[in-house]
Amino acid sequence: MAYEILRYSKLTDNEVQFYCNTGYLSLPGLISQGAAATLGEEVVAVMAALGVSQERLCRATASKDKLRQSRQYLAGSQLERLVHSDSLLAIAARLMGGPSTLYMPFTAVKSGGGGGRFHFHQDNQYTRFDGPGINIWFALMEMSPENGCLQMAPGSHLKGTLDSIESEDLDGHRTVAIEPEDFLPLRMMPGDAVAFSRLTLHGSGANSSDQPRLGYAVQFHRDDVRASRDGLDMGLLKENPRYDLKPVDAISPANE
Repeated sequence: MAYEILRYSKLTDNEVQFYCNTGYLSLPGLISQGAAATLGEEVVAVMAALGVSQERLCRATASKDKLRQSRQYLAGSQLERLVHSDSLLAIAARLMGGPSTLYMPFTAVKSGGGGGRFHFHQDNQYTRFDGPGINIWFALMEMSPENGCLQMAPGSHLKGTLDSIESEDLDGHRTVAIEPEDFLPLRMMPGDAVAFSRLTLHGSGANSSDQPRLGYAVQFHRDDVRASRDGLDMGLLKENPRYDLKPVDAISPANE
């Protein structure tokens, strides 16, 4: 990459221990507010290329509006610089305790006008890792309970992978049968990030604002992790990546 997009990459021992104890770690100002604004513009452009109008982003009309995810990003974009940042990989490796590899990136866009609540779940309730995985989630705008900020249940990762059921929306998303009583909304400013374990229970509230909630997530796994899905062994993820992680020359609905 031409330059490093992250503002820092070194973590203290106390930060690593906090992550191990709680299952998440706030990373304030990990990128600049200017970089966050540019990334937000690129995410909106991805949505437009996928046929999601600005009107649709500002007012939810379907269950899919609770979270729009796309792994596509343009070659030469700021998103590419973020996804393939050496400093971001270094943070992931430090928190997971060993050499690590990119798993997947995706947009985390929630439409305004009541864009749906996202039920508490663990990322490991989808593709299951047998070892450490991490999600580093970036706020590309101010995040608050009013626009559906992340909600985190501290220490929930210590219980391992929990049984899950399909969410009440019947849209293919997973949730836990009993939601946690103790959780925190993560208020964030543009450029802030949070790193959380694949085992940490998290969700988000509805977006009651009149603007889309723009976030971006980059997930990693430790190099010794094997994965399975629906009981089928996928092997060592480093040798058998699930996704094509290359940038594209044009965003296309056909690649979703």
